[in-house]
Amino acid sequence: MFQSLVKRMNRSDESGFTLIELLMVIVILAILSAVVVFSLAGLTDKGQKSACKADYNTLVTAEESHYADPGFGTWVDEGTLQTDKFLASLSPNYALTATGGPPATGYTIAQQNGKCTAYGIPPA
Repeated sequence: MFQSLVKRMNRSDESGFTLIELLMVIVILAILSAVVVFSLAGLTDKGQKSACKADYNTLVTAEESHYADPGFGTWVDEGTLQTDKFLASLSPNYALTATGGPPATGYTIAQQNGKCTAYGIPPA
C-alpha cells in the first residue's frame, strides 16, 4: 500500500492547472472586466448630454417656427406650442415661457431639473 502511494506521488503525467495559474487567470479577467465597466460608464453621460441638447434645440426650433408662421406670429409658452401642434409633448428638462408684453416680445428657456446643468445647455 505504501508503495502504491509513492508511485502515485511520483507520477508526472498528471495534467491540470496549478493554483497559481488559476489565480493569474482570475486576476487578468478581473482587470479586463474593470476596464470594460469604466469605459462603459461614460456612455450614459454622453447620452444624457445629447438628450439635453436635442431637447433644447427642439424648443428653440418650435418657438421660432411658431413666431415665423403667418397664422400665429407671436411668442408663446410651451403649452401653447403643444396645443398648436408645434411640439408633440412638453419638455421634461426645460420650461419655455414667453416674456414681455402683451404681446410677448421674446421667450426664455429655463431648466426644470438638474439633469442638464452640468452640460452648460443652454449656453451661458
